[in-house]
Amino acid sequence: MKILHLDSNHEILDQKLAAAGFENHHDHHSSKEEIQKKLADYDGLVVRSRFPIDAEFLSHATNLKCIGRVGAGLENIDLDKAASMNIECFNAPEGNRNAVGEHALGMLLALFNKLNKADREVREGVWDREGNRGIELDGRTVGIIGYGNMGKAFARKLRGFDCTVLCYDIKDQVGDENATQVSLQELQERAQVVSLHAPQTPETSGMINASFINSFKNPFYLINTARGSAVVTADLVATMECGKIVGAGLDVLEYEKSSFESLFRESDIPAALKTLISMENVILSPHVAGWTVESKLKLAETIADKMIQKLKA
Repeated sequence: MKILHLDSNHEILDQKLAAAGFENHHDHHSSKEEIQKKLADYDGLVVRSRFPIDAEFLSHATNLKCIGRVGAGLENIDLDKAASMNIECFNAPEGNRNAVGEHALGMLLALFNKLNKADREVREGVWDREGNRGIELDGRTVGIIGYGNMGKAFARKLRGFDCTVLCYDIKDQVGDENATQVSLQELQERAQVVSLHAPQTPETSGMINASFINSFKNPFYLINTARGSAVVTADLVATMECGKIVGAGLDVLEYEKSSFESLFRESDIPAALKTLISMENVILSPHVAGWTVESKLKLAETIADKMIQKLKA
């Protein structure tokens, strides 16, 4: 059986597939149209986010048995079309959930302690202890929206802090010893920190808008290590300017390209993003929460194991 890899990944992925008897082929540069012409030759496909795996693309995959996405989400694959062709699709949230949990916690603590502002000021010769006085996580209420692999990993990281952890999810009975499941209304009533861990779906796209934010009783800190499409940037900026959101840690942005490899869809920076970038109570990172040295290995291992199990069945 032959496996086509469309993106570079940890070498362990190739190694495990080869050891299982599969033939690895790589094409990291050809156009989507060029790849379609040879797609029927392959039994398995390994992707990240180079381009959408849409219905037209999949229609050429007449012998494909599975697709492995080296990442947590599957939103760039037409899952309905894949299912109609009996192509099984795998992702690997187990591989980077720990990395995401640590990153979310790091962003939250950095916001609470004004670390980006303090670091910049000290480098500029400003020694302002009072202006950089932080607050503590102890005793506060953290609300997690989306309680799957990523949300649960973040909740585990919070166990060392004496805080209350709530979770909201569209699935019932997902709460555990680390977080109490509540309604969205109760989370909005109690939370002082909100961390997003929901997948990208039509329901979550634009979910964090002015109406949603203003439904919270308390001013709160926002952490987003999930998908940039969940947050309406203009509404985020407006609610930060009026103090409803106290600070934001954003690993993902509304304006990312679907490949996650560059930031802007257009050459001009949107006005809302210009304002966001200038804010001292905002911490930004380039979609790397789940992309540590360790998670790169774990993601590749997880996808290799799932594909081998499927293709050997």
